[in-house]
Order: sequence, then C-alpha cells, then structure tokens
Amino acid sequence: MKHSRRLRAAVTLAVLIGISLPPSASADVVVRKSISYFQIGGRTAADIDAELSRKGPFTQASGNRHPGATQIRFGGDMTYTRRGNRCAVDDVRVTVETKLILPRWKNRKRATQDMATLWDALASDIKRHEERHAEIARQHAKLLEQRLLKLRPERDCEILQERVGEVTEEVTAAHDEAQMRFDRIEAKNFQDRMLRILRYRRASQENQ
Repeated sequence: MKHSRRLRAAVTLAVLIGISLPPSASADVVVRKSISYFQIGGRTAADIDAELSRKGPFTQASGNRHPGATQIRFGGDMTYTRRGNRCAVDDVRVTVETKLILPRWKNRKRATQDMATLWDALASDIKRHEERHAEIARQHAKLLEQRLLKLRPERDCEILQERVGEVTEEVTAAHDEAQMRFDRIEAKNFQDRMLRILRYRRASQENQ
C-alpha cells in the first residue's frame, strides 16, 4: 500500500542575493528556471550605480537592494510503501524553481564605447553570479533527492516522515551556507574580476 505525501520541507527561500557594487541521483529532480528584468536609466557610471541602488531587488536579509537577485523555491512529493511490517520510501520527486532578476539598461544603444564596454562587463558579471546561485540550488536539490532515497525503512510512516523533515532541514541549511559562502568569495574578488573582464573586452574590441 502506497501513501503520497507532500514534502514537509517544501520551503520558499527568497534568496535575493546579489553582488555588491564596489563599496544515486535520479532524473526525477524537476528544475524550472525563469528570468525577469528591471529597467534602469542613467548615462554615467555614477548614474547606473544610483539606479541599481534605487531599483534593484530588495532583500530583507540584508536590508539592501542589489544589482541582481535569484529567488529559489524548493518543493516536491514523496511516496511511501509497506515492506513487510515497515514503512519505506518508494519514490521521491524534488522540485527547484529559480527566478533570476537582472537589470536592463535602457540607454545601452546610445552609450559611448567606454560606457557600453563597462555596462556589458557589469551585466555579464551580474548574470554569471546569479546563474551560479541557481546552480547551487540545483545541486542541493539533487543532494536532497539522493539523501531521501537512501533513508532506511522505519516501523511506521510517522517516524519516517520525521526523518524526511530532519534530512530536508540539514540539506536546506547546507544550501544556505553554500550560497552565503559563494557571496563572501564573490564580494572579495569583485574588483579584480571586473578589471579582468574589462581588459578582455577592450582587447577583443581592439583586435576586431
């Protein structure tokens, strides 16, 4: 006899994390990804900085707005079955939804070459950063599925459900720590990373 239950761990994580401007896995994991944009104006680097600070996604965790963000939602379903006199995991379906929120500069086509190069470098870095947040979420969704599938049968399904909750909380905590660790590393390397991107883009333009 099988019982289907919603994962108690299906939590919504508004992981609005953005870079700060200077100052046996199964195929059952379901990944849904979307991208939305917010428009900014301005003509100078200072204008763009101010626009991102004013219009960027807001996160309650930091109390600030950011140049970009990634919203993450985990969820899923489990099926239990009887094996002899014990309750066991029969099937797991983990879902992860990621929504990237990125800036779009409305003055890009009218910008000077230097400003266009600067914006392209910044926009590229913001997108890469948020894509990595989404990838971290996908990796932990797969990890959650693996760990749930490996749960040992228990004498009743209520006990097994408690184990499901414990495992989900552990993986969720590991996910949150991985996201924060990534942001700490990115914040330290932002300036050097932008300089490398700008040098590369300018060299590419000179060779055209």
